[in-house]
Formats: sequence, structure tokens, C-alpha cells
Amino acid sequence: MSWFYLLLFVGAGVAVVRIYGAVRRIRAERADDWDERLVKNLRAQGGDAFRPYEVDFFFGFENEAGCAPLAAVLQAEGFKVDFHAAGTEGASGYTLCARKDIRVSIPVMQEYSARFRKLATEHLASYDGWATEGVTKAAEAQPQRPRWR
Repeated sequence: MSWFYLLLFVGAGVAVVRIYGAVRRIRAERADDWDERLVKNLRAQGGDAFRPYEVDFFFGFENEAGCAPLAAVLQAEGFKVDFHAAGTEGASGYTLCARKDIRVSIPVMQEYSARFRKLATEHLASYDGWATEGVTKAAEAQPQRPRWR
């Protein structure tokens, strides 16, 4: 009878691992779909595939001390980086914005997003996506640019 319980336990463990893998795969596909939709939206609004755009990448942190190590990594790669306390009502933590001129295409943006999700995990942060002029109305509504370090 103990073999039966052992096999049942092992089977349940295998099922949990497979479900976990499937959920991670689906999340990555959704993020890639989001990048694809943003790039297609930019093209639909007359975006030029052959010129670089100033792209902002966003990360969320629980505290300011967490921002500095990721900021150093991104600055070494040529990004302009700014971080500050989350400014929206009810928000807590810190937002890090990394800006760089990039030719916006679906594979390039999916590659950046995959890499930044991994970097965010390594730095105990969240990767909150990207925006560029012409893709989001929120970027146009901001009256002033942040100070860059």
C-alpha cells in the first residue's frame, strides 16, 4: 500500500511541475503578444520601421536602494536611466525608467522584453513594459521630462 501512495505523490509532483511550466510559457507568450501589438500599433499610426525611436522601458521596485544596481547595468549598455518614487495616487515603491534610441521591430522588442523580465527577476523588481511616442497616449500627456542620470 505504501508504494501506491509513493506513486501517487510522485505523479502529483510531476503534474504540478508540468502545470507550472505551462503557466510560465503562457505568460511569456502573452508578453510577446503585447510587444507585437504595440509595434503594430506604432506602424498603424505611421511609424517608420527604418528609423530609431526613443523607447522608455519601465521597472518597478519596492525601494530606492534596489534601483541602483539595475541602473548601473543599464547605463553600462548605453541607456539613460532615471528612478524616482512612484508618483501615482495609491502607488508605492519606485519606478526606474531606462531610455534608449532603438529601431522598433517585433523581434527586437520581444528580445528586449524577455531580457528585461529576466533582469527584473534577478534584481527583485518587476518589468512593466515599454513605450515610445506614437504608441501610448500616456507618453504624450506628460508635460515634462524627468531628469536623467
